Amino acid sequence: MTSLLTRPTGPSRPRPSRGRLPLAPVAFTGGVLAALGPLLVCLALGVVGWFLADAGSHGSPSDGMRVGATAWLVAHGSGVAVEGVRLTVVPLGLTLLAAWSTWRAGLRVGDLVSGHGPDADGIEDGERDWTVPLAVALLAAGYAVVGVVTHSLAATRASAPDSAPVLGWSLVLCALVGGAAVATGSGRAAIWAAGVPPMLLDTLRTARLVLRLWLVVSLLLLLGAFLVDLGTALNVMSQLHSGAGDAVLVLLVALVLLPNTVAFSGAYLAGPGFTVGAGTLVSPSAVLLGPLPVFPVLAALPDAGDPPGWTAALVAVPPLVAAVAVALAQRAAPTPRWDEAALRGCVGGALAAVAFALLTALAGGAVGPGRMRDVSPLVGDVLVQSLTTFALGGLVGALAMTAWQRRAAR
Repeated sequence: MTSLLTRPTGPSRPRPSRGRLPLAPVAFTGGVLAALGPLLVCLALGVVGWFLADAGSHGSPSDGMRVGATAWLVAHGSGVAVEGVRLTVVPLGLTLLAAWSTWRAGLRVGDLVSGHGPDADGIEDGERDWTVPLAVALLAAGYAVVGVVTHSLAATRASAPDSAPVLGWSLVLCALVGGAAVATGSGRAAIWAAGVPPMLLDTLRTARLVLRLWLVVSLLLLLGAFLVDLGTALNVMSQLHSGAGDAVLVLLVALVLLPNTVAFSGAYLAGPGFTVGAGTLVSPSAVLLGPLPVFPVLAALPDAGDPPGWTAALVAVPPLVAAVAVALAQRAAPTPRWDEAALRGCVGGALAAVAFALLTALAGGAVGPGRMRDVSPLVGDVLVQSLTTFALGGLVGALAMTAWQRRAAR
């Protein structure tokens, strides 16, 4: 009896490990769910929009679901034809929703497959680990399958969405957003980050803070311009002779396109501006406009002609925003060395400028026939201008905060 209570003196056997879920079905299912989440939201919005448009007197709920599925495809760059007119603008609000869903699914997949591959000591010793690449590839495969099936069910000869961009955007979303999420959820990102120079991580955090603050300032400019001309927007709504349901639909479209309009606002603040149709220009130095569509958000555009004199002062906003953001980053992670602070501020501002230029490149596209095929920020000029102002402002902000911290330390 006592032999059952005593612990054996010999070498102990390892505990049986918990059963690991197979990597392939977990990652593939994660990709399917990542795509299905935003798709179901779009389908629901399509049905709601169908009902709000005419209280369900025309068509059927399946028509609304088809519109919702087409909106999901358009958010992945498919484009769509409306009465023979090709629309290529990407509603970045829906794209951000898809990116958030991919991030959440990637975190869950990473957590479930974290037990695969070598342990942390093995990874640090250089042992090969294919867990994250395999999981990301299968995640992208599941996402792409949903895209192909959605295209085959929702596409019509009249709408003619293109399937190739859908596959491309799906792969990019899963590779960038999903890959980072899987690496984070599985713990690999923390292991890899341990070998990255702290200077590089601080620079990336600085760039993220500069970009965030710039987008917030651009959003505030957009809201301010819209509130100033709120009466014009209400007048536009009255010209549409729309009821409450139509007004809700217009508001929904405006919210879906909000990231696009914020990018346009930032392009205006950066200096080069944007076009609202061929042969037009909206910038702090000149405003040339032609006939515009009847859309309330366009009430935020400045009046055509010579801008007021105070708009020339807007050239100081980009370097000021970069300087403030870099100073805040320097305050959170101080460095006493002048060269490190200057490099962090300058490179961080430049990286934020590149990221913002990429956003402006995604924000434009064709929104109608004729002149309205050219509605986009001046991406090349925005990149050059932002690189100069963000890097200069970041350099000034870093040096100013470093000087203040060194003086406080003394």
